[in-house]
Amino acid sequence: MANTKSAKKALLKSRKRYLRNRATKSAIKTYTRRTKELAEQGNIEESLASLRRAISLIDKAVKRGILHKNTGNRKKSRLMIALNKRLAQHQGETAQSS
Repeated sequence: MANTKSAKKALLKSRKRYLRNRATKSAIKTYTRRTKELAEQGNIEESLASLRRAISLIDKAVKRGILHKNTGNRKKSRLMIALNKRLAQHQGETAQSS
């Protein structure tokens, strides 16, 4: 446990930052998952809106120092690859059924 007043304050600040960072990372994961699910269902407009939100959150997390720059770029790249694959699969299925 912290002994000095400054150490106690640092502990409180650290906990507050930890919770804020965890919430941001959780939101990024949520929008990433939602984007992939919507693309798989074929909701193109909604998946693109979710994609924009996910990319925005990732960029903000990088800017705030929650994520490293390369980590943010990697997450965005992998999300775009996954989205494009799912959309291509869905369009291929609809073309075959037509």
